[in-house]
Amino acid sequence: MLPSPRLDAASEVPLYRQLHAHFTELIRSGSLKKGERLPATRELAGSLGLNRTTVSAAYELLESEGLISGQVGRGSFVAGGQVEISAGLDWDELLAPLLATPPAPPSGQTDIISFASSRPAAELFPVDAFRVSCEEVMASAEFPAILQLGSPAGYEPLRQYLLETARREGVARAGDDLIVTSGCQQALDLARRVLLRPRDAAGARVGLEDPIYPGVKNLFLETGAEISGIAVGPDGMDTAQLERVLARERLRLLVVSPNFQNPTGATLPLAARESILRQTRQAGTVLIENDIYSELRYEGESLPTIKQMDDSGDTILLRSFSKIAFPGLRVGWAIGPRPVIARMIEAKQLSDLHTDQLAQAVLLRFVQSGRLETHQTHMLQTGAERLKSVLAACERYLPRETRYTRPQGGMNLWVRLPEPLDAADLLARAHEEGVSYLPGKFFAIHRQEPGALRLSFAGLVPEKIEQGLQILGRIFAGELERMRRQRAVEPAPVMV
Repeated sequence: MLPSPRLDAASEVPLYRQLHAHFTELIRSGSLKKGERLPATRELAGSLGLNRTTVSAAYELLESEGLISGQVGRGSFVAGGQVEISAGLDWDELLAPLLATPPAPPSGQTDIISFASSRPAAELFPVDAFRVSCEEVMASAEFPAILQLGSPAGYEPLRQYLLETARREGVARAGDDLIVTSGCQQALDLARRVLLRPRDAAGARVGLEDPIYPGVKNLFLETGAEISGIAVGPDGMDTAQLERVLARERLRLLVVSPNFQNPTGATLPLAARESILRQTRQAGTVLIENDIYSELRYEGESLPTIKQMDDSGDTILLRSFSKIAFPGLRVGWAIGPRPVIARMIEAKQLSDLHTDQLAQAVLLRFVQSGRLETHQTHMLQTGAERLKSVLAACERYLPRETRYTRPQGGMNLWVRLPEPLDAADLLARAHEEGVSYLPGKFFAIHRQEPGALRLSFAGLVPEKIEQGLQILGRIFAGELERMRRQRAVEPAPVMV
């Protein structure tokens, strides 16, 4: 027995429309199947207390939509039964192919020792101190205004604080301005948008470090720009190769990470910074300095930023609180020539109107209260211990021929396993034993290094670092021994 319709005579929707909607739902849901007979109009009108013309109008509308068919002398029958759902759009055809992204450990592994993520350890976050900063902001007279829409340039008190600090350090010059962004990634995206215009982005050429953090590489690949990879060695970007590239190619942009580069951990010496600045200036190439890790120096002397060394003021400097405070707040900034920053502000307004003012206000309070300085001191002590642990564990457990960088700060080091090991091939086995890392192929532009991998150590306590590298060392050494034994027994080619 079919459910009775719920009709409301007081509704603005006519009764025949309500009756039509009732039968439409029954047909679409399959409650009324193809070939089933609907009640006769006179019968249904009598049972519902309606005028027969009301029922007839509903049936006529159903028939006009192809849901029922009327047969003279026999009545009305369901024509289509359950309505077939359209196959819909072919999203695979409409959307661009996905860019290569690093693999995640198998789902369900919650206790994995992960060297794969370059981020601070959550257990080091000063949650109580941050909570106090939140409460102070919410108790302030400015709190209602903070919850309102703000400027696309960022929360103005934070923007002014960062700009004044940069001027005292000699980073920002008279012709510079500053925009607060959702981390360095958005700052880089905004710079890309305004410097690689849509009409010519596909023909532009961009210089990037090789290897490079995948988020930077994919950002420029997505525009269709041509990418020139410039090798990174123990002392950062190879300035001699940069000179060769600039001699044969017109680079629109060059992005460089001067301190504790991701993924290698390399730092540019002063002479290399001077060389890069000189070469880009002569070539008319825009230089973007991605300085996200400089505050994480555990030993050695700090070097001036390229932006500080640039008398022309043309260098665009990117920085962030993500690595020294809380990545989840997504607060970074860019300092550059006023015309560039103005265009970036316009692009940001088109994208998201403005960044999270509450997060920026709380972070400013966290900084000005001195709580960030206390937290950073603890971060540097902890980071130094973890860097020491990862270097010692690499020395102790990895195969003897393994090479790896020895950074003085940051969160990452670059490992090159002895040939013929392939870090990507061995990742699945590492996952099986509860350890994760990122193979070098995800960071490569031109130079493929099968044996390379990145170890991100900042998020792990020393005990986990040692345990994880002991497992990796056993996997790598065992596979190396197996492959060498296999080679030894392979018959030599016959000489004819």
